[in-house]
Amino acid sequence: MDRFTLIGLAYVVAVAFFVLGLKQQSSPATARRGNRISAAGMLVAVVATLWSEQIISLQWIVLAVLAGSLTGALAARKVAMTGMPEMVALFNGSGGMASLLVAWAALYGGSSTPEPISVFVALTAVLSIVIGGVTVSGSLIAWGKLSELLPGRALVFGLQRAFNGALLLAILVSGVLFILNPSVDSVYLGLIIGLSLLLGVMAVIPIGGADMPVVISLLNSYSGLAACAAGFAVRNDILIVAGMLVGAAGLILTNIMCKAMNRSLAHVLFSGFGAVKTASKAEGEVKPATTEDAFLILEAASSITFVPGYGMAVAQAQHVVRELGELLEAGGREVNYAIHPVAGRMPGHMNVLLAEANVPYEQLVEMEDINPRMSMVDVAVIIGANDVVNPAAREDEASPIYGMPIINVDYARTVFVLKRSMASGFAGVDNPLFFADNTRMLFGDAKASISAVIDEFKGT
Repeated sequence: MDRFTLIGLAYVVAVAFFVLGLKQQSSPATARRGNRISAAGMLVAVVATLWSEQIISLQWIVLAVLAGSLTGALAARKVAMTGMPEMVALFNGSGGMASLLVAWAALYGGSSTPEPISVFVALTAVLSIVIGGVTVSGSLIAWGKLSELLPGRALVFGLQRAFNGALLLAILVSGVLFILNPSVDSVYLGLIIGLSLLLGVMAVIPIGGADMPVVISLLNSYSGLAACAAGFAVRNDILIVAGMLVGAAGLILTNIMCKAMNRSLAHVLFSGFGAVKTASKAEGEVKPATTEDAFLILEAASSITFVPGYGMAVAQAQHVVRELGELLEAGGREVNYAIHPVAGRMPGHMNVLLAEANVPYEQLVEMEDINPRMSMVDVAVIIGANDVVNPAAREDEASPIYGMPIINVDYARTVFVLKRSMASGFAGVDNPLFFADNTRMLFGDAKASISAVIDEFKGT
């Protein structure tokens, strides 16, 4: 069996690992195993590619692998769960930048006297550069919004749509002119790179904070599509297939996120343009509660549903939430965790948090499954969630989140809301739930508040 046959078989094995890994990641119970399988497939693909190109001098590659592995390991261990969305945004941006550089390098060829650039290579390289450029700069803006270094709200200005349209037209014209006469020193290539990076910035700044889970999944798809185009440019089959898998998975996830918000992708991408809706001001009497009040109500309840949000990640309260859930279960009570698809700041954020705390997977209930029985829930405990339980999404047509499906916690007999203050959520919308007759506000750090309730149970 010759070398090229072995390389082909290695690529088949890598693709099989990718597909199996993606399948395993569709369930929280097997997601970690799927991640390892996918990583193993990528290792096989990288080794096979290095062998196929007959790379003899590996010292720089080995140094890069060691540096990347060390950086990745430290980041994975040190990053807090509150910083995970920002880390995912940076991962997407890194993928986009890698594809941009690969496509750019493909135009230079591999020798001191490169062959003329074919139209096909020029076309695919331009596609990879454009998509990769939009991905890397858009991901950096998303990272800035998620980390609150940039305002989370939609940033708009007059004629923004016309400006973005002009950018697209300029990229298209520059791309056509470059493809007609491809050259590594072409001024049009520099224009394509610069305009693509600018378009990524302009495409993300008008998107508000409530839509960031959709943006993260869409940018993930972009990074895959950029890699796929780069694979065509360098004629690498495994890069084409891997890029297609990532691109398709990202698009599917984006579609799921849009459905969860009852919005089209076009609405998410372009709703920042034009007039900005202003929700009605929520007013009423707040009814604070103490940990003793919470203990007495939970002790008398027979069914409890926890609804986690980004505030749970901030407080690192997932472990004490699981401990309280176990205590309630030990007393014969039914305990569930209601998960909204866009809770947190990236897709699956709450699932990751609760999985880290070893909450049983069968207790995680999706929004469409919990809502029909929410009226039979004795106590709904909201831990740092805001927008995904906001009744304004059902009732206030002027609200920016109007029409978004929510978890109907206000239908429960009693609602406990754990928050530090009355501040609005990431979407910047007041929540009338806080003033409802059946709502009690438990102010303070969520982890400390739940720990105090646990102490009450252990003291009985």
